[in-house]
Amino acid sequence: MDRPPHKGLSRRTWAAIAAGLLVFLGANAHLAYVAFTFQSDCVPHLKDSAGQAGKFRAAKSGC
Repeated sequence: MDRPPHKGLSRRTWAAIAAGLLVFLGANAHLAYVAFTFQSDCVPHLKDSAGQAGKFRAAKSGC
């Protein structure tokens, strides 16, 4: 039994693949941009080493 010749992927399929890749790359670029430019504010925390119930202190404060 002979098989019909393989025509490959349609233009619609290639367009969907390209659109998916663009969305994927754009999302990753945005994630990298936010990761490198965002600087979180300091949050209130205990400054001394004496522990208090229900309170925590930063291991190494950046503030």
